[in-house]
Amino acid sequence: MSIGNIQESSGLWVFVEQSDGTLARVSLELLGKGRDLAEKLGVDVTAILIGHNVSEIAEELIFYGADRVIIADDPIVQDYRTETHTEIIAEQALKEKPDILLIGATCIGRDLAPRLSARLNTGCTADCTELDIDKEMRLIVATKPFFGRDLMADIICPFHRPQMVTVRPGVMELKDQDRKRHGELIYIDVKLKEEDIKVKVLETMRAASDGISLEEADKVVAAGMGVGNQDGFEMVKELAKLLGAQVGATSLPVDEGWVSEDKKIGQTGKTIRPKLYIGCGVSGAIQHSAGMINSELIIAINTNPKADIFNFADYGIIGNINEIIPALIKELKYSANKSLRPACKRLKPN
Repeated sequence: MSIGNIQESSGLWVFVEQSDGTLARVSLELLGKGRDLAEKLGVDVTAILIGHNVSEIAEELIFYGADRVIIADDPIVQDYRTETHTEIIAEQALKEKPDILLIGATCIGRDLAPRLSARLNTGCTADCTELDIDKEMRLIVATKPFFGRDLMADIICPFHRPQMVTVRPGVMELKDQDRKRHGELIYIDVKLKEEDIKVKVLETMRAASDGISLEEADKVVAAGMGVGNQDGFEMVKELAKLLGAQVGATSLPVDEGWVSEDKKIGQTGKTIRPKLYIGCGVSGAIQHSAGMINSELIIAINTNPKADIFNFADYGIIGNINEIIPALIKELKYSANKSLRPACKRLKPN
């Protein structure tokens, strides 16, 4: 099956990922970016939302940039299954013929996109970092890095529809809601039957969490090879706690078992876009920097004045983290204690 005549296809679609009624940040990022791309093409943005009891969050998608929301709300799709989601999205795509389909490059998105691509007989450009429109050809231009960002490739899909792209979380800006926007909510029937679905969900286990995810954190303190050992990493954790930040890491702390895999930032880890990033003993090698270079404010602490991270850091501190981090911790604790002291009034003696 395929969309068919390219001239018949129109509109930009975004698959919206959600879990227990919580919208994935990357989906909201894509709605904002999709809005910009759609305006260049003069087309509508359609969000497709699948789950159970998701009607309450559908209107939020209008505020984030969607003109229409296609909603599949049914107990049978409460949990993500490749088979069910592919069936629903493919059926709607074959019916309405979207020109572009954007999907977040999450665990779910990376599982869903290739299955949809095969079902719709189209290509899919994966793990993109930039999106634009070639107005002359009316094609989406998807940019992705190769060879550790030494090369950037612009990829187009001129002969098949929809043009499918997956985008890593954190690389697009999360735009503010516009609660004055209006749109259309379209409810569709879910025709699936449990006995026809091959995969059965026996139990759902939630991963333990110590707070918000790295991708959604406003402040991140990252540990690199320069922390040296477990004690150095514990200092980084203490600094992060005092700042109200999430802890991230390069590959070494993860490989050493000091922190879990979900804290790794970089090409083989998470892509983040915090307001504040502090790199402790981070060299700035491309494997890591590819995942954090879009941070608004970057502060680097490293003993090597020629470390790559100083080439793009906003502020750099050259020195040993075993001296600098304890000094920062001491100052933060002092400031916190000072702000908690009650105001005192000096009494004059009688």
